Amino acid sequence: MNYTLHQLHVFLKITQNKSITKAAIELHLSQPAVSIQLKNFQDQFDVPLTEVIGRKLYVTDFGKEIAIAAEKILNEVHAINYKTMAFKGQLTGRLKISVVSTGKYVIPYFLSDFLKQNQGVELILDVTNKTKVLKNLERNEVDFSLVSVLPETLQIEKVELMPNSLFLVANTNQETKKGIQEKKIIETLPIIYREQGSGTRYVMEKFIENNQLTVPKKMVLTGNEAVKQAVLAGLGCSIMPIIGIKNELNNGDLQIIPVKGLPIQSNWNLIWLKGKKFSPVADAYLKFIQKEKERIIQDTFSWIRH
Repeated sequence: MNYTLHQLHVFLKITQNKSITKAAIELHLSQPAVSIQLKNFQDQFDVPLTEVIGRKLYVTDFGKEIAIAAEKILNEVHAINYKTMAFKGQLTGRLKISVVSTGKYVIPYFLSDFLKQNQGVELILDVTNKTKVLKNLERNEVDFSLVSVLPETLQIEKVELMPNSLFLVANTNQETKKGIQEKKIIETLPIIYREQGSGTRYVMEKFIENNQLTVPKKMVLTGNEAVKQAVLAGLGCSIMPIIGIKNELNNGDLQIIPVKGLPIQSNWNLIWLKGKKFSPVADAYLKFIQKEKERIIQDTFSWIRH
């Protein structure tokens, strides 16, 4: 047999996703490239590793055993790389962070300099909705989570990063009266909601409930980007974090409709389980955030205040 580490990595991703397409996305490769690697890997075994039934990919029992072995081999390779870097005096290891979907506009700027300074650190970043972020945290599967709505059922510690402001947003064809609008205007507009489990949806529904508004759902979409595209297309309006619409506002593609009681204010928080024992990498990152957060906010996010 003459399989490569790359083939092991590709096969492991396929078994984890049970899809060549999803594996290709995670690996940043084309689908044909992943298919070729899978074929070249499978051809080295007399027993099938996967099978396709009704256009759906299944991993055979033998394939599952090979996937377990592949993961062990790749983990050992990572360990060798980390030990080599550690021997040279470099900080090494994995940093695992789970981020709510809108947080993807925030977290890269709080990671960039740290990763540049520590080339031996491998980042594992999971961007998903609030419900899954908190599950990852509760199961102790990540070092940190980035949220704008703090969990009520978990004992956590936190570092407050920066404000998160949510405005009523429409495309520029939406006509309204000049000046600050009454809250009742939200009842007259086609409102687009985020999916259940979203932190943005949670604070939006709290605002609607606290102000006793009756707001029918025009549509429900998964992810801030999907909502933004729908608003750009004129399918409706939404209450959205300003952090994700900077370019659209600057280009004049979207407008903020000023409404009494808006923006809704919350804060981006980096959180972790109370009492968690940090790895050297996680400990170094926390110290980096505590030292550098004000500089990062001033350099990157000062536009929000204006």
